[in-house]
Amino acid sequence: MEELLDAQHPEGGRPTPEPLDDARGEGAEDPKSHRSVPRSAAFRRFIAQGWGPRPAEDTAPSAAAPFAARRRAALSALFPGEVLVVPAGPLVRRSNDTDYRFRPHSAFAHLTGLGTDREADAVLVLHPRTPADGGDDAEGVDAAGGGHEAVLYLRPQGSRDSEEFYADARYGELWVGPRPGLAAQEAVTGVPCRDAAALADELGAWVAAPGTRGLRVVADADPAVTALVAPLRTAAAEEVAAADDELVTALSELRLVKDEWEVGELRRAVAATARGFEEVVRALPRAVGHPRGERVVEAAFDGTARVEGNGVGYETISAAGDHACTLHWIRNDGPVRAGDLLLLDAGVEADSLYTADVTRTLPVDGRFSEPQRRVYRAVLDAADAAFAVARPGVRFREVHEAAMRVIAERLAQWGVLPVDAAASLEPGGQYHRRWMAHGTSHHLGLDVHDCAQARREMYLDAELRPGMVFTIEPGLYVKAEDELAPPELRGIGVRIEDDVLVTEDGVENLSAALPREPDAVEAWMASLRG
Repeated sequence: MEELLDAQHPEGGRPTPEPLDDARGEGAEDPKSHRSVPRSAAFRRFIAQGWGPRPAEDTAPSAAAPFAARRRAALSALFPGEVLVVPAGPLVRRSNDTDYRFRPHSAFAHLTGLGTDREADAVLVLHPRTPADGGDDAEGVDAAGGGHEAVLYLRPQGSRDSEEFYADARYGELWVGPRPGLAAQEAVTGVPCRDAAALADELGAWVAAPGTRGLRVVADADPAVTALVAPLRTAAAEEVAAADDELVTALSELRLVKDEWEVGELRRAVAATARGFEEVVRALPRAVGHPRGERVVEAAFDGTARVEGNGVGYETISAAGDHACTLHWIRNDGPVRAGDLLLLDAGVEADSLYTADVTRTLPVDGRFSEPQRRVYRAVLDAADAAFAVARPGVRFREVHEAAMRVIAERLAQWGVLPVDAAASLEPGGQYHRRWMAHGTSHHLGLDVHDCAQARREMYLDAELRPGMVFTIEPGLYVKAEDELAPPELRGIGVRIEDDVLVTEDGVENLSAALPREPDAVEAWMASLRG
């Protein structure tokens, strides 16, 4: 395991430390690196000395731990007798010798409860367990002896007498701080933790054990781990790929219905997002006077997200004027002008990695013009129509269909469709989609587009169930150069997006604290500007 990790993260790909040559000028130099790292025995003895104990580690059990255990049990029941490998993933290089901030793979976070920027290179393994192994308490164990034991493989804390401690800018304690100890992580997660160096041997033993039916891995999470397990599998490449795809699909579908803890984290993310929108309204006067006003808006929201949570759950869309008609406008380098609309699509990601996804379209100077209000009202009516049908037992796609009926009818009233609304709504028509090319809803959770690997019958064609969380986000986008649209509507883009929890008898709008009605939006903006 260590050799594979080292091959993936070569020395030349690490940031350059300051020169640390000892008093005699000793220290080996790497001819392929600009680094100057002392390696003399004297220096290594010296730097290892004089350190007090590390600060006490947090060993309080995570509030997510019991919920993560239930998720692992549900996964175990789907793949009896098989070894399941779910890596957190490696650090990812941004450019040259700098890395992106680490984010674990969503499946790993879901099954361990670990969020924020922990734990690069970690691997969760579920291996088959039977009552004969003491398996009555195994996750997913049943009367027939099924079930799995979970083991979490991590890099242990580095030794202060190692070169890594002072010279490795990716993993060294002087550079990035101490790693949690294995015992501490075991206490936090409730999962037995072992040194990652043991992974290869233990995987081999489990795969070779009598009764083991095979091995599956989340293949795209960590190339080093995927390479590690390759020799342990004897099936044809197509069968291996199909087995791994089935695991990824199952992991995605496990997240379709959120548990109590997940809903709490989503509430936390949405509440922080509402505070971010408030900061944007306060920043609008400054944005109007700046040549890159969209970035003033982006900075106001993203700064709140970083303070209130882990950061943003996706790249913020700060789109003023005609930029609002570009669905995923993330350059955010344009001006914000009085009289225009600002479309802000943004979400705070909590430390647990659960993210909100909310859009409001705001009049920059605090008041909608008549054409802006006309488009805004059409979109709001479409959103309300979607809310009206959303409840347990309704198919996911019916939410979209309800919104589309309103969009088509309003466009027909404006005279922009070549047919009537009913004809446009037919599969062979869809002319109204020129002005709303995206879907009305997507699942929300650890990923902004959560559960994306779920099968169609479990997602688009599935019935809504209590605990599902998704968005309702219709829009209308009339580009400035759109010659089919009335002149007064050109350059107007509107989207209204809310985060929705399915309850036992309907839905709850988690983002209802942010106003939606145009008069309420204007009053809210005025109250924040003082």
